[in-house]
Amino acid sequence: MTEAARAAATAPLQDVPLDSDGVPHGQPVLDRLVALLDLERIEENIFRGVSPAESPVRVFGGQVAGQALVAAGRTVPPERRVHSLHSYFIRGGDPTIPIVYEVDRIRDGRSFTTRRVVAVQRGKAIFSLSASFQLDEPGLDHQEPMPAVPEPESLPTYAQAAAGYLDKVGMTRLPRPIDVRYVTEPPWRAREGGPAEARSQVWMRADGKLPDDDLLHVCVLAYASDMTLLDSVLVRHGVYWGTDKVLGASLDHAMWFHRRFRADEWFLYDCASPSASGARGLATGRFFSADGQLVATVVQEGLLRVLD
Repeated sequence: MTEAARAAATAPLQDVPLDSDGVPHGQPVLDRLVALLDLERIEENIFRGVSPAESPVRVFGGQVAGQALVAAGRTVPPERRVHSLHSYFIRGGDPTIPIVYEVDRIRDGRSFTTRRVVAVQRGKAIFSLSASFQLDEPGLDHQEPMPAVPEPESLPTYAQAAAGYLDKVGMTRLPRPIDVRYVTEPPWRAREGGPAEARSQVWMRADGKLPDDDLLHVCVLAYASDMTLLDSVLVRHGVYWGTDKVLGASLDHAMWFHRRFRADEWFLYDCASPSASGARGLATGRFFSADGQLVATVVQEGLLRVLD
């Protein structure tokens, strides 16, 4: 990451398109996400990343997962594509200081490469990731079918779906690099009807055009995968962040990448929650491309504390 790239990644957004609710979106916001994923190489296996000027109290989990995957991928030959990652969120990250990513080159085999990454702030680990990369090989091929859902362009934008709720339920006004369209009832609306089926479906895509870089598209998908996954847990209990005295955080996150895709084209994120207990909720997600290809599978457990 050059000084110019770091400035582009961290400077407040100005003179950018605004959504109907006044929140920045579109190509300039996506370009800044790409800049955030362009890590600075400090040493052979050490990288440094930054957070945007407009950040929540803690670093967004999808950001640190995407940056860690970039760090791992930059130590792997480009012909080896990531096929899985397994990660743990250890401490909340501080968005006001850089994050150092230390890569451990576990193994370089004939077909597979394994990397381990630890994200560090103030000398302490805040996140760990293991990722496996593979040369393309032919083999058995099957998948579950994509659910029948409306086309994304027929659905309200995120800003339209959130109209009247942004201030009522304390929803974020952070810039939106990802275009999100809810198929199922958004959780902030669903809570008004009480507990419902533990399911969430959204169409997503990067809100602009991405470069032709396979690793970047995977990292943007990893970023997006942490955005709505736990909705499926919340709707099952008719609650929502910041309104129903429920606090949450991602605990762990695993992804498997099955087929090639572009993150700047529409994909369906079909999520469900099989269980919640012990102040934790489990959610699973499936990413389908618009032509019905199952491109990735996600599993996450989140901390969900209901306060008295």
